[in-house]
Amino acid sequence: LAQGWPKRFESKATRSGAARRQDSARAVAMHRVARVAAHVVAGRPVDEQLLAEPVSASSPIIAKLKGKIAALAKERSALKAELLKHGDTKIQDVTIDMCINGARSVKAMVTETSDLDASKGIAYRGRSLFECNKVLPKAPGGECALPEAAFWLLLTGEVPAEDEVRELTQELHARSAVPANVVATLATLPTEMHPMTQLSVCMLALQKDSKFAAKYQEGMKKNEYWEVALEDALDLVAKIPVVAAHIYRRTFKDGAVPAYNPKLDWAGNYAQMLGVNDSEAFKEVTRLYLMLHADHEGGNVSAHTSHLVGSALSDPYYAWAAGLCGLAGPLHGLANQECLGWLLEVQQELGGKEPTKEFVVDYVERTMKAGKVVPGFGHAVLRQPDPRYMLEREFALKHTKDDPLFKLVDCCYQAIPPTLEKTGKVKNPFPNVDAHSGQLMHFYNLKEQNYYTVVFAVSRALGVMAQYVWSRALGLPIERPKSVPLDVLKAALKK
Repeated sequence: LAQGWPKRFESKATRSGAARRQDSARAVAMHRVARVAAHVVAGRPVDEQLLAEPVSASSPIIAKLKGKIAALAKERSALKAELLKHGDTKIQDVTIDMCINGARSVKAMVTETSDLDASKGIAYRGRSLFECNKVLPKAPGGECALPEAAFWLLLTGEVPAEDEVRELTQELHARSAVPANVVATLATLPTEMHPMTQLSVCMLALQKDSKFAAKYQEGMKKNEYWEVALEDALDLVAKIPVVAAHIYRRTFKDGAVPAYNPKLDWAGNYAQMLGVNDSEAFKEVTRLYLMLHADHEGGNVSAHTSHLVGSALSDPYYAWAAGLCGLAGPLHGLANQECLGWLLEVQQELGGKEPTKEFVVDYVERTMKAGKVVPGFGHAVLRQPDPRYMLEREFALKHTKDDPLFKLVDCCYQAIPPTLEKTGKVKNPFPNVDAHSGQLMHFYNLKEQNYYTVVFAVSRALGVMAQYVWSRALGLPIERPKSVPLDVLKAALKK
């Protein structure tokens, strides 16, 4: 009511109350400015990084998880502080080629969770994917590592015990309910909209309940960022397969979604909610796929986009929604479906005949002469066969070796690398994971190619969320590289 009265009728008490509110608002604003300034400035003393014990825990397993992250973050923060004492040390020369051609191989960011080696492929916390698939806990009777076990490894640097994974799975089940506003938002989207667009919209709709955003507005301390970010990360990882299953069923089927089964693991439940194949083998290949695609260091488009957005202290939902838009690009996550499309084209030209190396070589040579790219072969970083491809190949040889499409994939594996190598123009002629994933999905009746990137997104949420938590744990600042016009590069030639 006071706002409706003319100024001359305001009482002294009312005016002083308004002044007090202004002072309070000003103090909150200044506090936010101070926190933003602290985030922007890199190299703060180690005692201002994550050194405190976790301040809250929603369950015993999350308390344990936070304790492990806190202990490792203390160690890594100390290393960061020591390295910054030598901040002027040069680690690399930047060339004009690097500047123009996508910042390839520029060492310009820190990612703790995984590292991509040109010869060995991706390693999760120093462990190869072959080792991860061997040592990480599995579903009862299964042979493929559980993705949530990989999530624990990425977060803590430790291989979890079976009981830890079991409890983490139950925690994810407990967080899996999708809010009504997200369900309502999804219902308004056209079913002909690309599934990745639907998924990105739903991630933004989930943002309403971001714990990180809410606590930031309240004024949490910087050394609490990682812990609240973890809460959002766990919520997002728990909910994304449920949202993804609903997107699949409404877009390609009748909209009815098989019931959520909390007795299954995270990936197994996602597989059964898709409703395309009830076999244990499909659940196993889903576990394998989601574990293999969980992380791929921080320089790829979706991970880097998420890191960049997160560096502005946008919450995990904003960060991954942005990352999904990058993942949807044909040069990144969409490559999976393009590879399957190419394989189906080759298969159609075969006309039901068995593929031969001679036929594949001829087809590839015709493809290249037409100025087209052979999808699924080569990689921006790798210079050896992709370990993810090899692990999927092992699975296929055991479970799908009589599939006509696998026979074509196998023939391509033998025929294409030598053909590409002969040109002398290809640094890596070997197949990457995209050359195989589509065949496995297709075999188990997940045939809608437009959906494949969504499955990729469910998996990659694990790594990107682990990276987000660690960026906050290490107090990494806002990312702001320097860009230059071509004239600056031209001038550099004269020096």
